[in-house]
Amino acid sequence: MYNLYRKKILILLSLCLVYTGFLPQILSADSVTLGGKDGWSKLSLRRGVTEGTGRFGYTCIELATNARTGDRNTDALIDFEKQPFADRTGNYSVAADSLGMTTKSVMGKGAALGRGRGGMILRGRTGSVFGTEGLAGSFYIEFWLAPSLSESGEIVFNWRSSRNLQRSVPGDRKNVVQYQMITGIFNRNHLEWTFTNVFDGYAQEDVVISGIKNIVPDTWSHHTVSFDEESGRLEYRVDGRLEAVEYITSTGHEDGTVYPVYLGAPADVDLCPSYTGKIDDFRIQRGTYDAALQEESEEATGLGYAKYLTSGGRIETQPLLTSVGASLDSVSAVMNEPEQTAVMLYVRSGDNFFNWTDTYPKWKPVKNGEKITGVGGLYFQVAAELYPDGDGSKTPSVTQLVINYSKQPEPLPPFKVKASAGDGCVTVTWSYSVDESAGSYLVYYGTRPGEYLGRSAAEGPSPVNAGNTTSLTITGLKNGTIYYFAVSTCSKFDTRINGQLSQEVYARPAAEE
Repeated sequence: MYNLYRKKILILLSLCLVYTGFLPQILSADSVTLGGKDGWSKLSLRRGVTEGTGRFGYTCIELATNARTGDRNTDALIDFEKQPFADRTGNYSVAADSLGMTTKSVMGKGAALGRGRGGMILRGRTGSVFGTEGLAGSFYIEFWLAPSLSESGEIVFNWRSSRNLQRSVPGDRKNVVQYQMITGIFNRNHLEWTFTNVFDGYAQEDVVISGIKNIVPDTWSHHTVSFDEESGRLEYRVDGRLEAVEYITSTGHEDGTVYPVYLGAPADVDLCPSYTGKIDDFRIQRGTYDAALQEESEEATGLGYAKYLTSGGRIETQPLLTSVGASLDSVSAVMNEPEQTAVMLYVRSGDNFFNWTDTYPKWKPVKNGEKITGVGGLYFQVAAELYPDGDGSKTPSVTQLVINYSKQPEPLPPFKVKASAGDGCVTVTWSYSVDESAGSYLVYYGTRPGEYLGRSAAEGPSPVNAGNTTSLTITGLKNGTIYYFAVSTCSKFDTRINGQLSQEVYARPAAEE
């Protein structure tokens, strides 16, 4: 009863406005929400991003950490994302593991937690760097550390083995066992690397390189130690910065004869055997560190130590179905942008998304919450690009996107409709719609109440376009058969917008006497 009363009031008000000439085109507002309590299931693209915890405790979109995946040159990769921990390359088995797991990671969702003793024992299979005796070639070891303690004696990496050497003595050849070791150990708040008897033919038994930067407890830092078999360059980097370098050559410079790395009997790698703190993304990689940076551009790797990719990440929504003739008004984002970070929004639209590509229709940049003009269609698509700060240490986040749009209202149907039977025909008449958006009329017909599926009329199948008139004679009907009719109004702004049906009328054609 209330709805009927409301409809009558609306019609009377519309009539008054029509007669006084003050009825504007009225658009109705609507919106689509992504994120927040609705989640992010309507995304069609997630590149370089992951989910985190955003505003109000809802799931947000943020940049994924700069964890590179393995390739053909990866000898070992342990990302500590889930337990039991394992080498993703399959080149090493975990012989023992007493490391714990923590979600306070720097790369991905998980990191390992050293408790001061035990650590992890990795056993290399034949063909791996530390599972094969002989020349090792160029390789580097890298990982992230956040020590609880940086006191002297804390051991992060340890490999111990031996090599049989033949030494000539007058009138005889003698086998000599040579002890070998590679270890990374804390010394006065610095990480120090010692290489013992691993460089073939090198007279110096121990080669020691140590970092300059103090390792701050409970703060993540990226560490890389690498050897280049072509130049003999042994170097150590912290957070991508060169801390120490030695040339293992006959001259001590890059122009001398190189003494390559020769590893003896296969032996286990002890990871964090005496270390208290967190470690993340441990990797052994064949090749040189500099070559890896050249392969993956500086922008893509963040120099190998940035927490987030400086190239950023991107999300795109699915093409979102709205209504015919809709226009996009604004995109409002609930987001967090730490200093120097950025979130950039883009939109595009069209009536048919099946021929869309990555670049067509063209994406239009928009500002958060600001009015958008010139974007309309049956489908809308929204994209967001997320960028970290300059050194890749902070990420922005998006908790919610609200796409606000206006749609053309469906014009009101004619208020009065009549049907008059004739010989093989019915003439349907109606009053003009009181809606100023009315542009033309469709006449529906059929032989059952509420089912307007007629196809026999000379004017064509139901519905028949009557144009901007108030009557239409439907011919070619069968005398003696009852027909049911209704009329709808099409918008003058877009003929695809078709309003509700009028009241139903009926008539039975009959031969004239």
